[in-house]
Amino acid sequence: MRLLKRLWQRLFRIGRDEQLPIILTQRRIFIIPTRAGLLFVVVLTVMLIGAINYNLSLGHALVFLLVGLGFVAMVHTFRNLVALELTPRHPEPVFAGDIARFPLTLKNNRNQARCALNLAFGKQPGISVSIPADGLITANVPYLATRRGRLDPGYITLSTQYPLGLFHAWSYPYPGLSCLVYPRPIDTPLPPESPIAHTGHRQGNAGQEDFTGLRVRQPSDPTRHIAWKAVARDYSERPLLIKQFAGGAAEELWLDWSQTPAGDDIEIRLSILAGWILVAEERQIRFGLRLPGYEQLPNQGPAHRDVCLQALALYGQTED
Repeated sequence: MRLLKRLWQRLFRIGRDEQLPIILTQRRIFIIPTRAGLLFVVVLTVMLIGAINYNLSLGHALVFLLVGLGFVAMVHTFRNLVALELTPRHPEPVFAGDIARFPLTLKNNRNQARCALNLAFGKQPGISVSIPADGLITANVPYLATRRGRLDPGYITLSTQYPLGLFHAWSYPYPGLSCLVYPRPIDTPLPPESPIAHTGHRQGNAGQEDFTGLRVRQPSDPTRHIAWKAVARDYSERPLLIKQFAGGAAEELWLDWSQTPAGDDIEIRLSILAGWILVAEERQIRFGLRLPGYEQLPNQGPAHRDVCLQALALYGQTED
């Protein structure tokens, strides 16, 4: 099997493309007749035999005209791919079980449009796009992410049968795309928060005891601190206000591996932690993450959430 795989890769020049953008040269494009093309050849052969048998001049002319049409279709099918430029973009992380979208920019340097281009990873469902003359588009090639970790979808099959469907032309660009796949979150109740006393390392007004005033609400502020009475007086003229506190102790949440059910599978425990992270971020709670051999100090915000989810995605794996 390994020998056949290597032979397949050498025959169709499948290998990771290190140089960007990827340009589809003539040596990287392959073309064969489709079933409709083979049927077209059979029909032309029968027509030619009939024209010879009955000595039909118009029959010969029609056959040769259709043969020329077939060669023109072959050339146009090949030209629909040649000299295309492909540049990979950074894909967004997804959760296990979701469809990952790998953005790929296709640039057409010719003054003819490229029509009915199909892009797919292996046997995965693909997409069909067209590129205007001297234009470029970004195609999001889908791939079903079944497992957490670093997803490498492999090479892309870029194919076309334009314009008549008589020939199938294809190429195998390998831009080296990869996507981070988070564990599939499981919705379970959060563990209890623990009060901590802030000292000189306190960030902002983290205390919860003494009321110090009001300020305009920011997108990252929790809704439970909104001063509803003050806002209700003249809501139409005043933005949402937030109560500010100082002193005392604040609460923070530690999401610890030991808090997950010990008898469960590793993937289930990681999914429970992923669900906790999403709920804590949604409620705007400061939280930290503890895994065997890893600790992320308490914080909040989308960047902190993504760092913690990445730690779950790569837990037990090694980055290349």
